[in-house]
Amino acid sequence: MKWREAWMEDLPADITYLRTAIANVVLVGDQSSKDWVLVDTGIKGYADKILEAAKERFGPAPPKAIILTHGHFDHIGSLEGLLESWNVPVYAHERELPFLTGKDDYPEPDPTVGGGLLSRISPLFPRSGIDISGRVHALPADGSIPRMPGWRWIPTPGHTQGHISLFRESDRALIAGDAFTSVKEESLIANLTQEEDIHRPPAYFTTDWDAAWESVKKLEALKPLYAVTGHGPAMAGQELQTSLARLARDFETIAIPEHGRYVHQND
Repeated sequence: MKWREAWMEDLPADITYLRTAIANVVLVGDQSSKDWVLVDTGIKGYADKILEAAKERFGPAPPKAIILTHGHFDHIGSLEGLLESWNVPVYAHERELPFLTGKDDYPEPDPTVGGGLLSRISPLFPRSGIDISGRVHALPADGSIPRMPGWRWIPTPGHTQGHISLFRESDRALIAGDAFTSVKEESLIANLTQEEDIHRPPAYFTTDWDAAWESVKKLEALKPLYAVTGHGPAMAGQELQTSLARLARDFETIAIPEHGRYVHQND
């Protein structure tokens, strides 16, 4: 199966991920256990592939929950399709709930930042909220994550107001969402080749660059040993820490665009 190509032996044994065209979904749970969760759901049209990958890894047992790092189209695209098969709760930060209950739409993307084809065509990407009222719940305020013992959620706004990342202290494993990425997400070629490097959050949808920088610094301070990001290959060890430290230190010069709709708006 193609999802196996995205599996990284250096990750902890209970973490694997599947790439849905340009975005990753993460499956967390021991392969021998029926107690697992899904983090994010990728782009639209991948529900069947996610179901197949989950069945191969965990058997017929559905996840105990679906956790969303945020609600952009490439992270919730297959959510409604999965909920047709799985009667499971969905959790997200309370500031993401308006976009998941049909009450609000995301701000317009900025095609002028980041360069690359995906930036230029970003006005074509869906930004409308979806409505899964009754299925989605706010994450607990204490930082715990339902059905994920040992993990905690960390507010990492900037890319969206309610963006979160997930961290496990015991092995310093990080699920970063789009707080940072390991591929230049604005570039279609980079997405196709999956050339590995630490990059800023996808620029065309990032609306608060000061908050995005603070979020990167917060995650770097955790000194993660493993990271699965929303876009690009997983990273581990010294390469991850060195690259993330560089991004946190030099974010203003290497990550924040010089000009753009949402750049320097808080100055």
